[in-house]
Amino acid sequence: MKNLGKMMKQAQEMQGKMAQMQEEIKKSEHTGTSGGGLVNVTLNGKFEIRSLKIDPSIFNADDAEMAEDLIVASFNDAKRKVDEFNKNEMSKLTGGIDLPEGMKLPF
Repeated sequence: MKNLGKMMKQAQEMQGKMAQMQEEIKKSEHTGTSGGGLVNVTLNGKFEIRSLKIDPSIFNADDAEMAEDLIVASFNDAKRKVDEFNKNEMSKLTGGIDLPEGMKLPF
């Protein structure tokens, strides 16, 4: 029974650490850029866009496709940074143990 109590305490500690980590991830912001800084997209840790900055020089009526491509590239760069940050935070919590395929925490 002594081990069960210890396990329960560890589980509660892990739950507290998980809640704290989720809050840190939610508050984190990561900026992706493209076009040498012409487009910047900032996402939070839940992949919500927090800001979008576009240099007016990319707006050319004849080349809207370039502006669209730069926005997509910036978003994808920011998403990659959020993924990496979230993975690093989870690694801190799990002690570097990889989670099984398809299991993604904290979401």
